[in-house]
Amino acid sequence: MKQLERLLVMQGRRCFFCDDVIASGEASVEHLVASANGGSNDDENCVVCCKALNAAFGSKPYKEKLRAVLNHKGKFVCPRQHATPARVIATADAPEAEDAQVALVIADLARRGASRPRKEQTLRNTIAAVFQKKLAEEELSALLARLQDRKYLSITDGKVGYKLPGGDV
Repeated sequence: MKQLERLLVMQGRRCFFCDDVIASGEASVEHLVASANGGSNDDENCVVCCKALNAAFGSKPYKEKLRAVLNHKGKFVCPRQHATPARVIATADAPEAEDAQVALVIADLARRGASRPRKEQTLRNTIAAVFQKKLAEEELSALLARLQDRKYLSITDGKVGYKLPGGDV
């Protein structure tokens, strides 16, 4: 049995982080201590979560992953929940859902370092990929507007500038 399927069975087919039932096609193996940071491929170091969250975590240290989950104060919202149109929560009713989307995009952009998108259309494509191309165009535009409102990025004449947390420009 492959590790992904084995871990899904061991976790009751539930995401390690949000505890939602997760389909095999939406699941991926997340290393608690990233392989790039010396983590092993053993089941003790691996859990199952959604692909979008796994991409956002990248090779971040365990402490940063834990902090990202704890920042939601017991209401961790898996990004997969926002990527599936039937489960999208109206952002006016759930500000924590908005924060989860913003945090996911910020984490992905920070991970990219100097190779972040410099043009608006490339940024739109990048964000769409983070959410597995399941965000409607109006949701994508609203997310971009939130990122600009929070001053994480600016778009002028189709060119993107960044001011990410931690002084990353």
